[in-house]
Amino acid sequence: MRWSDRCVLVTGATGGIGRELVSILTDRGAKLVVAGRNVDALRALAAQAPERIQTVAADIGITSERRRIVQAAEIARVDMIINAAGINHFGMFEEQHAEQIERMVMTNVTATLLVTQALLPRLLRHDAAWIVNVGSAFGAIGHPGYSVYCATKFALRGFSQALRRELTDTPVRVLHIAPRATRTEMNDANVDALNTALGNSVDAPREVANAIVRDIEKGTKDRQIGWPECLLVRLNGLLPGIVDRALKKRLQTIQRHARQPSITP
Repeated sequence: MRWSDRCVLVTGATGGIGRELVSILTDRGAKLVVAGRNVDALRALAAQAPERIQTVAADIGITSERRRIVQAAEIARVDMIINAAGINHFGMFEEQHAEQIERMVMTNVTATLLVTQALLPRLLRHDAAWIVNVGSAFGAIGHPGYSVYCATKFALRGFSQALRRELTDTPVRVLHIAPRATRTEMNDANVDALNTALGNSVDAPREVANAIVRDIEKGTKDRQIGWPECLLVRLNGLLPGIVDRALKKRLQTIQRHARQPSITP
């Protein structure tokens, strides 16, 4: 992989993992189109390499703003998309507002699919191109308190697998890379408290971004980052009853944290 020959669109570039991906790829010499909602964070990213980083301040979940992302990527002639945009809400399903559910599905699934579809004709014109979908361990393990988020990440995982098979005779590679719990602004203090109470490992965004870049360089098709999460994913696929029983033992702890008033760290 010669990153200096690549032009990469990174959505969700102002989130924790997205910012680190931009930093790492900038260091490797890539040209970048970076999209996100935080204008100040975009300015800071662009300052790393103004001649190679183009920013698009946009909410991927809004049609008109999503079109601006696609237009910028078209003009820049991107040959790689890293779909890192995503939002989450930790809480019991019965207590989630309809607007929260709609926004999560739009951002994590619908908008990601529409950006990918809009840019696919361009990718197909390249000799080599990549679609990289940043998933989650919760795209393979249904977890209490994350019903909607799990639904979106299961969808992204299925989309990645189906599209990879659909494009197997083209120059476009489709990769799905799933981090475990990561210390980002997407998680509020209730999530941090739950991870502490359950003894869950939580990775730094830089570690996750480095792992994603390594997997892109290796051409990894589908990978779960972290141990024992990779084992749990396999176990959940083969013997889901074991995971059912394990999570049942944790359910009261999960419910207690999920029903706390939402607070910021």
